[in-house]
Amino acid sequence: MTPHDLWFFLPLGYLVTVAIETPVLLFGLSTRHPPSRRLFAGLWLTACTYPVVVLVLPLLFGDAARVSYLIVAETFAPLAECVLFYAAFHDRTVVPHAPLWRDFVAITAANLVSFGLGEVFNASGWFGLLN
Repeated sequence: MTPHDLWFFLPLGYLVTVAIETPVLLFGLSTRHPPSRRLFAGLWLTACTYPVVVLVLPLLFGDAARVSYLIVAETFAPLAECVLFYAAFHDRTVVPHAPLWRDFVAITAANLVSFGLGEVFNASGWFGLLN
C-alpha cells in the first residue's frame, strides 16, 4: 500500500475502530470512571495509537511478512493505550489495584475485539484496501 492509500484509509478505519472499541470500554472500564471518561477513552486512546498502527508501522515493515507487522502493531496499541490511560487517570489514592487491572484488561480486550473484527473485514475484502 502507498502512503496515499494509508492516509485515505485512516479516517474510515479510525471511525470503525472507535465504533468497535468504545462499547467494550464503556462496559469494561472500572466503575470508578464516569461514563463520560469511558466515552472519551474510546475516542482518545484510539486517536493516539491508530495513526502509528495505520500510517507508520505499515511503512516501516514494508514488504516484511504481515504477521510481523501484526505482532508489533497489536502489541504496541494496547500497551501504549494502557500507559496513556494510566498516566491520565490513575488515582494513587485508590489502594486496591483491582480497578487498575480491570482497566488494563478492558483496554486490551477492546483492542483484541477490533483486531479480530478487522481481520474478518480484511478476509472478506470489506475495506478493499487491506488485501
